[in-house]
Amino acid sequence: MSDPGAGARPAGGPLIVQSDQTLLLELDHADAEECRSEIAAFAELERSPEHVHTYRMTPLGLWNARAAGLDAEHVCASLRRWSRFAVPDALLAQVTETIGRYGRLMIEDDPRHGLVLRTGDRPVLEEVARAKTVAALLGPRIDPDTLAVYREHRGRLKQALIKLGWPAEDRAGYVDGSPHRIVLCEDESFTLREYQRNAAAAFVASGSGVVVLPCGAGKTAVAMAAMASVSSRTLVLVTSTVAARQWRRELMAHTSLEEDEIGEYSGERKEIRPVTLATYQIVITRRGRLTPHMDALSDEDWGLVVYDEVHLLPAPVFRMTADIQSRRRLGLTATLVREDGKEGDVFSLIGPKRFDVPWRDVEAQGYIAPAACTEVRVTLADEERMAYALAEPAERYRAGATARSKLAVVEALCAAAVGASEPTLVIGQFLDQLEVLGRHLDAPVLTGATPTAERERLFAAFRAGEIPVLVVSKVANFSIDLPEASVAIQVSGTFGSRQEEAQRLGRLLRPKHDGRQAHFYTVVARDTNDQEFAVRRQRFLAEQGYAYRIVDAEEVLREPAV
Repeated sequence: MSDPGAGARPAGGPLIVQSDQTLLLELDHADAEECRSEIAAFAELERSPEHVHTYRMTPLGLWNARAAGLDAEHVCASLRRWSRFAVPDALLAQVTETIGRYGRLMIEDDPRHGLVLRTGDRPVLEEVARAKTVAALLGPRIDPDTLAVYREHRGRLKQALIKLGWPAEDRAGYVDGSPHRIVLCEDESFTLREYQRNAAAAFVASGSGVVVLPCGAGKTAVAMAAMASVSSRTLVLVTSTVAARQWRRELMAHTSLEEDEIGEYSGERKEIRPVTLATYQIVITRRGRLTPHMDALSDEDWGLVVYDEVHLLPAPVFRMTADIQSRRRLGLTATLVREDGKEGDVFSLIGPKRFDVPWRDVEAQGYIAPAACTEVRVTLADEERMAYALAEPAERYRAGATARSKLAVVEALCAAAVGASEPTLVIGQFLDQLEVLGRHLDAPVLTGATPTAERERLFAAFRAGEIPVLVVSKVANFSIDLPEASVAIQVSGTFGSRQEEAQRLGRLLRPKHDGRQAHFYTVVARDTNDQEFAVRRQRFLAEQGYAYRIVDAEEVLREPAV
């Protein structure tokens, strides 16, 4: 075994390695770019402001790296190579032990016994086999180092083992599914970008996993490239019927698929075809104890399952994912952040992260629009402050977030945007607040209750410039392609959801034909938990390098501008 310190550079590297497993990268250093590309394989980017980026090593990140082929020796050598100071020995020992937990258990397809859990470390097998969450998923013992696994429990077993801290290496492979020829049609108007091609190649080489790209960076193109490589029957799970129809348009425009090869399985249609676009909502629909749609889709011989917005997977869809572990699985997302901390479920059921790229890098290449983020703080009227103070704790956020004092600011921002011919979205959480805004702005309101046909009509009119301002609820947070939108005004949100903040900014990030900057405004009530939750929501974007400018409402009312 080679010395992990081999190739170490003299003191003065771009990285500061700290004993709490955080890594500080100095961007102005000459070696910063080379260092970043190396550590990104095993450490997660937490914050990326102007001069120093913060990465953190976590068990999940280190197991991701091991699944991708990196061993502890490689990781430790990278830390020593780039660190400005001596790397703490305790940290290196912890990294080695954490990575060493991956792969001591293997899930394999035995020619005689079918699916098995095997180990080269018998005490580990005994430990996990006695855990209640694991024991029910295992069959009889085959030999001292091998236990049978019920094939339908393959995903649940991986999920349970992750939670015990003993991630299994899944070597059981995948069935190919029924073949179906799919060709990606590249031409002068559409060609894969380098990072899209690399993302698709990384996925296809590994078989299953997650691709993380910023909103507007073309995750659908990555999926189409993967579908063409696999060329088998494909199930695509999406967030809404509108999203399913956007996928259909993209597939029709950029692949060899014809109309009759693409099915929609939603609340409105029940078509199963070689490529089927199904909504998460219909998949989890129950009739008593039965899930007929999930069962119907699970029975098909898919070769690939694509999960759009994979970070949103509801628990019942996790169950479906667990039941079809023998198929290749591709997860697409702009952020793996989950407020419930269940990123480990995505890792165990979909697969490790196979590819990602920082938001600002894609912006620098001109593939997503630059964006200015502004928080506008509104001082509540006396009666609103008193109503907030007297509200029950559970209702306090709503009292602040829906304060009528916000109306004048939203009206001023909208007027300035319309005057500058900037298509504008007004986004909020509370339906009664959105109805009031719709009346004041003389703008249509789109919510979860809006029929699909009406949603499509409104989105089409907005894209065509016939509607300058559209008021939308959280149904527009995900998978809605509105490339013309250049201003978004957020009036309320889902408490402190970082994921939601990123998705809402993402509605603006399609590159503009004239290269103009997008503007993202958050209107918050000062001295309330509306302001506190806004700070929490902003954290992910701040970590990606987006700085929020804070202005007072009076400034906006005096000189409204975008």
